[in-house]
This record gives sequence, C-alpha cells and structure tokens, in this order.
Amino acid sequence: MVIPLDLGGRVALVTGGTKGIGLGITQALLAAGAAVVTCSRSDADPVPGATHLVCDVRDADAVERLVAEVVAAHRRLDVLVNNAGGAPHALAAEASPRFHDKVVGLNLMAPLVAAQAANRVMQSQPEGGSIVNVSSVSATRPSPGTAAYGAAKAGLDSLTRSLAVEWAPRVRMNSIDVGLCRTENTDDHYGGDDGVAAIERTIPLGRMARPEEVGHVAAFLASDLASYVSGARIECHGGGEPPVFLSALTSPSTQEQN
Repeated sequence: MVIPLDLGGRVALVTGGTKGIGLGITQALLAAGAAVVTCSRSDADPVPGATHLVCDVRDADAVERLVAEVVAAHRRLDVLVNNAGGAPHALAAEASPRFHDKVVGLNLMAPLVAAQAANRVMQSQPEGGSIVNVSSVSATRPSPGTAAYGAAKAGLDSLTRSLAVEWAPRVRMNSIDVGLCRTENTDDHYGGDDGVAAIERTIPLGRMARPEEVGHVAAFLASDLASYVSGARIECHGGGEPPVFLSALTSPSTQEQN
C-alpha cells in the first residue's frame, strides 16, 4: 500500500517560518496541502498561502495566546514545528550569564513551552498531532563559539525523546538535526562565495542543504508516512563531518613524511 505525503485538512504552526530554514519548512507543508500559520517576533509579509502572526516564543503567555488564536481560526492544530532558534558567535568564557540564559531560553525553553501548549490541544483531538523540533548537528559535536547553543540543542533532542514517551500515543515527537544550510544570510556569514565553497568541500554531499530539503523532512515527520516514527532524531546534514584525522592524513606535510 502506498501512502501519499498528504497533509490536506491539517493545520500547522511553524515558528520562525517566514525566512531561512523556516521558510523552506512552511513551503513544504503548504505544498503537501496543510493550512500553515507562521509566527515571528515582529510583523512580516506572510508566505504566499500562509497566515502570519506576531509572537515572541520566549514569552510563555504570548505562546498560549498564539496557539489559542490558531485554534480559534482553524478549530484544530495538527502540526507544530519548533523552528525558531539560533545564536550569535560568542566565546563561552567571555559571554555573560544573561547572554547564555537568552540562548538557552530561545533554543530549549521556548520549544518546550510551545510544545506544551500544542500538546494540550492535540491530546483532545481524536487524531492527535505531530510536533517536530528543529535541532542542529551542534547537539552532537563540539560547538566552540556557540557552546550554550549546542548544549541547548542537545537538551532539545533529549527533550524530544522524553516527550515522545510522556505524550504517546496521541502525540508524536521527533527532532531534525540540521547541518549547514544555504539561506539568505549564508554568504555574509561565511565571507562570500569563496568561503561557502571552501566549507562545502568538507561536506560529503558536496554542498550545503537547501531550506526546502529540511522542509521535506519536516513534512514527512508530520505526515502519516511517519505514523510509527516518534522519539527519533533525524540527521539532515549531507553525510556529516568527516573526521579531522582524514584530512591530516592527506595533507602535503603528511604525504612528504610518507
């Protein structure tokens, strides 16, 4: 039996869903037939076909109001994608406790609060629901310069597994550990095309992800195709990061010694 990736009739909320990876997720969910609501801290032009609401996901009361507004408009909530997150570069020894608190708040506590609000709705629905947490490869490897971010994402993956047990069988919980992704800010962040090309040469698939590719994974996890997938951490990273010793073995100095 072939089950199509069909989200028709379902309502999805994507935090930070108007740009970058969030935009790719929103577009993938729309393409699968879902009614999509996005949110961000400030007003933004809605993604064509979606509805946009303003909400600071770090504010628990605002998140409650957001979910209530989605349910009032659509009478249900089937999918939550906790995408909003990120952190600027800052060395752990130099950053203030307030800085670390904000990073952890956005990348761990905000998804938890949003998931709690969504779960209360989904548990009351016969069909339940699906919650997808957008995590990072920084959750499973050292994250120098963004240490609190990596720790928060590791916590998010752990949280996903725990909630998959607590909220089963009605709600499925999964996370996506995203690697490097090409967005509107990539060139500025990595110093233009030359910097991006140098980084992409280290990725086994030879390039960064496109936002819609992360979106396809999120749409799969939200759909009936993943009806028996819960508590999973899906790695969307193009093959990961080859061990550093491999590049050392092929460096000119090593070859000369051999």
